[in-house]
Amino acid sequence: MAGRTTSHDVVIVGGRCAGTATARLLAARGLDVVVVERSDLLGDPLSTHGLARGGVVQLARWGLLDEVLASGAPPCRAVTLGIEGREVRRPLKDRAGVDLLIAPRRTHLDRILAEAAVAAGAEVRTCTTVRGLVRDPDCRVTGVVARNEAREDVILRARYVVGADGLRSSTAGMFGAGIQQAFISDVATFYTYVDQVPWTGYELHVGPRSYAGVFPTHDGQAAVWLCRPAELAAGVRHAGARRTDALLEAIAETAPALGERLRAGRAVSRTRGIVAPPNYVRQAYGDGWALVGDAGYHRDPMTGHGITDAFRDAELLADALHSALTDPTAEQAALVEFQERRDEALADVFELTRELTCFPDTSRFVELQIELSEALDREAQLLASLPATRAGAVLTA
Repeated sequence: MAGRTTSHDVVIVGGRCAGTATARLLAARGLDVVVVERSDLLGDPLSTHGLARGGVVQLARWGLLDEVLASGAPPCRAVTLGIEGREVRRPLKDRAGVDLLIAPRRTHLDRILAEAAVAAGAEVRTCTTVRGLVRDPDCRVTGVVARNEAREDVILRARYVVGADGLRSSTAGMFGAGIQQAFISDVATFYTYVDQVPWTGYELHVGPRSYAGVFPTHDGQAAVWLCRPAELAAGVRHAGARRTDALLEAIAETAPALGERLRAGRAVSRTRGIVAPPNYVRQAYGDGWALVGDAGYHRDPMTGHGITDAFRDAELLADALHSALTDPTAEQAALVEFQERRDEALADVFELTRELTCFPDTSRFVELQIELSEALDREAQLLASLPATRAGAVLTA
């Protein structure tokens, strides 16, 4: 039997990037927001954690970019593209007011976002697991039943419940959120962290049916990664205690010059990875509920930038929920607009991912990368055009 009951405007299930960003934006507008997160927020979740330009724009708009940089995330102002043994390094152009990229470790980024949400007025409850939903007689979602750290069941009632609980979202299933579109990509992605190499910025390398890359991060380290068709990645996947060595050897096959630099460095973590991750776009909202982040939309890490997607969709959802909760007559229109704007924003990159996961020939790969870069720059320009939002306020130009 559930114990204490509390009431709120919004309960957000999931306290990582999507959940805390949404919470901060809603709390800054005066709404009563509670985030429930099953972990203690101190872990380092599976993530290659490279932000696209739009993600950096969002951090700047929210007044958090300086704090992320101060935590030790190195600013990357160049991108290296390696194809068939030839490397070209280009400085990052200033677009949408941003001339750098960053790839912060999630232990730092998630903490900064959670603290920003609390500073804006949200409550974050860690070590709390959602066990079910509360619905009214019309089946509208009106809250959650959760078990807290003391193993007590509590009811958190809410005018809206937001699922931000990631790739394997349990709330999406509880809500009954349908799949709008999906495709299968039999791709394996593995990464580890390497230090003692003078990193110069983001890197992307193309080899025979393989992509490899570098995202410099905290403590002089970089996440170095490899994408291959799953059957070609078996040597890494099944290497056991030698998995990190096998990964570095496979990267050297894809990009020999990068392999040389990695051999001069030192691997400082175990190798992590994911095989054949799902690619889907889910229904974004329903009666009393909504989804944000990977819970609502996920694509293969090959085109990555899931954090940037989460930041963008957090803003779109916060706008919609604020309108719906302050003017109930606008609820349906606001949520319809949220889904339409989200679907329009993700459409180009979703389709580009579909084609890239088929590992096209080099000339087509270059064409797709140009299209991807243009799509990400359009997104950054759109986000930069929105009103700046900092703790406790929406700043108008």
